[in-house]
Amino acid sequence: MKYNFDEIIDRRGTDSVKWDAVSERWKRNDLLPLWVADMDFRTPPFIIEALRKRMEHEVLGYTFASETWYTSIIAWLQNRYNWSIQRDMLTFLPGIVRGLAFAIHCFTKPGDKVMVMPPVYHPFFLVTQKTKREVVYSPLVLRDGQYEIDFDRFRADVQGCKLLILCSPHNPGGRVWTSAELALIADICAESGTLVISDEIHADLTLPPHVHLPYALVSEKAQQNSLVFMSPSKAFNMPGLASSYCIIENEALRHQFQEFMEAGEFSEGHMFAYLSVAEAYSHGTEWLDEVLTYIQENIDFTDTYVRTHIPGISVIRPQASYLLFLDCRELGLSHEELVHLFVDGARLALNDGAVFGKEGEGFMRLNVGCPRSVLEKALTQLRHAIDH
Repeated sequence: MKYNFDEIIDRRGTDSVKWDAVSERWKRNDLLPLWVADMDFRTPPFIIEALRKRMEHEVLGYTFASETWYTSIIAWLQNRYNWSIQRDMLTFLPGIVRGLAFAIHCFTKPGDKVMVMPPVYHPFFLVTQKTKREVVYSPLVLRDGQYEIDFDRFRADVQGCKLLILCSPHNPGGRVWTSAELALIADICAESGTLVISDEIHADLTLPPHVHLPYALVSEKAQQNSLVFMSPSKAFNMPGLASSYCIIENEALRHQFQEFMEAGEFSEGHMFAYLSVAEAYSHGTEWLDEVLTYIQENIDFTDTYVRTHIPGISVIRPQASYLLFLDCRELGLSHEELVHLFVDGARLALNDGAVFGKEGEGFMRLNVGCPRSVLEKALTQLRHAIDH
């Protein structure tokens, strides 16, 4: 490989949530952190170099979205997903979760119902609750090692909901939804009058042979009844720059959302937010291909290790992303005992599965976006904790 993903980089002392917030969250500092969804690999050197070069100018004034911000996104979506969009369909977002909050405020009012499909990325329902909307939970079904949608339940649950927040690809389950599944979601939501927000931040981390399909490309109904949120921040390991974007094909929805965003200047980014996206999408194909290969190898390593040495746990193999949901129910522990095993026994800081909804009880989320030696150390600690 051209890039070295085995390198150990000490992130302590950088105000890293993943590393430096462990002591505050767990009240101890001896845990190996594999929780927060960023990677321990260097942010690609061509991005760092572009930021460094801009810093050398030494005047950090007000900045607008460069032409390359627009053209790089348009080209990336065309080349990677065969999605042809126009410049005016793009709206800058200062992060996906903030974008969700803005969309909830824009398209709903307090008391309105917003549907999520747990176990799912927890800010989906936390932001909904904190904005005084009602969360409707329509749980996924775990079948044969992968999450599926119970469409009979989905159809019943979505009635009366103003919004559906769709996680595509899914986090923490790692599912890449099929075109048939997405089309059925679009049909049902069009019928029920439910606007769809599709969070596709993990799209670029889709693992071959799986192929991500942007929600708006599924059908005319999907195209005209959705907001698609995307960002290179996960794939290129730069979430600290808070740079995302929204694509809205429906002109009326686009006007409504952009007017809301402009009213609060929420769609104004900082210079590094624009620059980093342009660099990632303009020069990032080779780096992304290599990091995906490394992530796939880490997934294979973890799955083999767990099957061989920790039979009480099974890995839900992700079809996208570096996040693995570990099914620990065969260990026969209560969820509290399971958390105790990982923290006090294995000395690991993982995401507690219950964070993603009650359907996540008995599960833990493992981040394998790290050097393999670190991953092996973590799995060895877990094995020894269970054996003893």
